Amino acid sequence: MLLINTHKLEKSFAGKSLFSNVSLGIEDGERVGLVGPNGAGKSTLLRILAGKMDADGGDVTTKKGLRMGFLEQTPTFAKGETILDAVLSKANYDEAIGSAYEWIARLELSQFGEDFKVEDLSGGWKKRVALARELILEPELLLLDEPTNHLDVSSILWLEEFLEKAPFATLIITHDRLFLQRVTNKIFDLDPKNPNYLLSVKGGYLEYLEAKEQLLQAQEQREVVLKNTLRRETEWLRRGAKARQTKQKARIERAGTLKEDVQDLTVKNAARVAKIEFKDAERNPQKLIEVDHITKAYNGRVLFKDFSYLVNPKTRLALLGDNGTGKSTLIRILLGQETPDSGRVVQADKLKVAYFEQNRETLKPKESVLKNICPEGDYVHYQGQYVFARSYLERFLFNRQQMDLPVEKLSGGEQSRLRLAQLMLNEAQVLILDEPTNDLDVATLTVLEESLKEFNGAVILVTHDRYFMDQVASQIMAFHKRPDGSTTLENFVGYLQWEEWFEEQKALEALELKKDAKKESKSGGKPAKLSFKEKFELENMEATIQVLEEKLSVAQAESQKPEIVSQAAKVQELYTQISELQNQIDKLYARWAELEAKV
Repeated sequence: MLLINTHKLEKSFAGKSLFSNVSLGIEDGERVGLVGPNGAGKSTLLRILAGKMDADGGDVTTKKGLRMGFLEQTPTFAKGETILDAVLSKANYDEAIGSAYEWIARLELSQFGEDFKVEDLSGGWKKRVALARELILEPELLLLDEPTNHLDVSSILWLEEFLEKAPFATLIITHDRLFLQRVTNKIFDLDPKNPNYLLSVKGGYLEYLEAKEQLLQAQEQREVVLKNTLRRETEWLRRGAKARQTKQKARIERAGTLKEDVQDLTVKNAARVAKIEFKDAERNPQKLIEVDHITKAYNGRVLFKDFSYLVNPKTRLALLGDNGTGKSTLIRILLGQETPDSGRVVQADKLKVAYFEQNRETLKPKESVLKNICPEGDYVHYQGQYVFARSYLERFLFNRQQMDLPVEKLSGGEQSRLRLAQLMLNEAQVLILDEPTNDLDVATLTVLEESLKEFNGAVILVTHDRYFMDQVASQIMAFHKRPDGSTTLENFVGYLQWEEWFEEQKALEALELKKDAKKESKSGGKPAKLSFKEKFELENMEATIQVLEEKLSVAQAESQKPEIVSQAAKVQELYTQISELQNQIDKLYARWAELEAKV
């Protein structure tokens, strides 16, 4: 069933055409990723689909009575609003109160208490509140704009699993390539290089990459062919052919049209990517930052203990862990902004550090892009020479109109590019980058990856973009919070190694909790006996669950088949079956734990 479709949508902003002739459709059961370069209008398109903004032309048609949710890139909440009030703010209180408590529990928000104020939460937890606010509406289509921004990696893994099994359709803007591959079965690519701006590809991110490459190659070949044809036509016209005959007139007119087609293809095929090159320091000592047996605790909880590390020019370190485990604290200690409880941190003499803050606090939102990069005069000092400030900004794909706009009018990706432009003006021995990948498009991420690989100093990185992390870092240091509240630091050579270890730890911790529950039950003094019926149920529980899990695997595999994906009714039937099987399995696992506690 078609949930929403558009016909020849167009939108302009500040005199610039974002897109035109955009026609798309989303069917029930589809999980669509929306990708494209920064500034192409992805968030604008999402807001138009959500009814939050009007298009300049074209039509949006939805299924009658469509229930739609919209998780915005930066969710907003009323001042002083509690978690419970925020979750219920779009729903009927009496009808949705039960569902609200359910989602607060499932999203692990109950640890704060329902009266906890949303404004006191971190960005990642605010995202969870906003997601719960949309989910209690029971949407048939959920629009998500950069849902992984500000989430820690374990939260992203939870979101991946949740969206993969969700009974509703989704349209997701994200530049997280691993996330796209795992949760989508269709890709929309919004890019001026595409015919009519939009490329639609059935399949995941890998299939999209192949289709995009084929499209660009075909366009480049067409440009070569048309240029050769145009050259021949131009030579013919120069020979002075008279325009008396109808055939000759038509040929002259065709040459004019051909020239326009060539110009259009040349613009589309031109590769425009930001030029990112950090300024190396002239002197790079082998010991940039030495951390010697440091310990840090907050409110009685130890973040790290007796930790030692040496940062040298070849360091490529990624810090990984949930929010609140100590990543930002360690960065502040390395920067000298905070002192450890014990141990010492020694920086090289006159150490030069470039620091990309997660929320880009250094940018002045009310001032223009130009003033942010060059507060006085018209030139910036870059790589040993003075460069005209406007020319310097063009390296980062800012056009002349954008340079005079206040920073607050820029998209998140454009603000990230501007912050990188600021950092590149400063000589550095150590680059500390806290979530630099938020909102950046794939082309810019690729250039940033290469620049960090070539940088002659140390790189310390915090990012939720797992692919980017693996490309840049040669070592991953993971902050792992144990059930008892303590934190351990674990080292890995790559992200997927950490993910495998993380899943093992979750399984081990769940087993420990089950053992503790069994001990408590036995020490309670009650003669825990199973009835004959319960004993029979327990003995057959594993086999019963195995049968249901096999059925679930078959249904999930069936729902992914290309010939099935195109059948909306069959997809809906399968998703209903998958949801019911998952509920049965969850209930059986809970019953299994209950029966084992009696043994």
